[in-house]
Amino acid sequence: MRSLIARDRGLLWHPYAPLDGDAPYAVHAGNGVRLSLGAADGRGFEAIDAMSSWWSMIHGYRNPVLDQALQEQAGKFSHVMFGGLTHQPAVELAERLIAMTPDGLDHVFFADSGSVSVEVALKLAIQYQLGRGRPQRTQFLALRGGYHGDTFAAMSVCDPVDGMHAAFPSLVAKHHFLPRPPAARLIDGELLADPAEVAGWITALEETVARHRDELAAIMVEPVVQGAGGMHFYAPQCLAAARRVADDHGLLLIVDEIATGFGRTGKLFASEWAGIVPDIMCVGKALSGGYLTLAAMLCSARVARTITDSPLRALLHGPTFMANPLACAVACASMDLLLSSDWQSNVQRIEQNLAVALAPATNLGSVRDVRVLGAIGVVELAEAVNVPAVTRAALEHGVWVRPFRNLVYTMPPYISSPADVATIGAGITAAIAQAHG
Repeated sequence: MRSLIARDRGLLWHPYAPLDGDAPYAVHAGNGVRLSLGAADGRGFEAIDAMSSWWSMIHGYRNPVLDQALQEQAGKFSHVMFGGLTHQPAVELAERLIAMTPDGLDHVFFADSGSVSVEVALKLAIQYQLGRGRPQRTQFLALRGGYHGDTFAAMSVCDPVDGMHAAFPSLVAKHHFLPRPPAARLIDGELLADPAEVAGWITALEETVARHRDELAAIMVEPVVQGAGGMHFYAPQCLAAARRVADDHGLLLIVDEIATGFGRTGKLFASEWAGIVPDIMCVGKALSGGYLTLAAMLCSARVARTITDSPLRALLHGPTFMANPLACAVACASMDLLLSSDWQSNVQRIEQNLAVALAPATNLGSVRDVRVLGAIGVVELAEAVNVPAVTRAALEHGVWVRPFRNLVYTMPPYISSPADVATIGAGITAAIAQAHG
């Protein structure tokens, strides 16, 4: 009988991989922070999932609380349309999100993926400007190095040159972009950057918005951490300046907290590093604890009221699986589990242990930089990562990673023990040494 991996090859597309490329590892089970994997050559691996399954599985696999929430809701009803109907899991999750996000975000739209929540946020910004009598404001100001998803409107606010969507220049809308904000490092609990670089970036922000204010609907950013665009940490002063400038010129500020929300950076939401409240926030990934696809867009009462008072009255979007009851029920349990835990101490402990565990990588000749923020650890190489070699070598040391570009990084589950984090750091360092020297 052909193996699962052999049956997959040429049948299924995988993210950013050719159809005839390998998915060389098959998952047989997950428990806690560990995955049981099988390789194409028949070898088996037990490995810590250092990626939290692309940053979402914050409570680990087979969490009994989330399993129970899923099973209880499935015993009632698994799905129902949200048009003209409502249900308890959706209402309760919306109430939880409003209570835990920064004050002033008062209304919720549920989407079925992070990319779709970004699409909804961009639509909302344009509808808001239309409702304010400014129909010409249809463009956005975004950041170089940014990533906001793979659907078309989301692609249009990703990095237009170095991003993953540069192959579609004729299909995505043209917007305005600022340089990547100045890099910051975590020093004594603060994200610090060169003051002159920060001042220069803020000047560029002010000048760009002043020049294009009559075209712009909103400023779109990932707060403090740019994820898939390069795992770049930047100065919170830049985010605070974006809030101020948006207010000065009648723009909305949209923050994409899909990767950074729910504690990942050491704050419950990364916007808190700058002490700002956005007009619109997108969340996803960890929202359902990694169990089911779910995202949300939150907005201020002022924005929502403008839509309600406009001729259209409604936000013009409505996915079939909007507010899916299974996903909402699990997300309620995930949020309760997060907030009832000492999540901040857990993330701080992971941060401290990651800094120690990844420090030896700085001694490797192939390594350009090592940086840590919250439960995020990044090793940046001076060259593109040999992904198959690093992945295989890390697995041999009991760690699952998914490098990209010139980065080998980790976002461990919040339940990772000090021993788990030490294993992750040692596995990443050894894998880089073996593949790159």
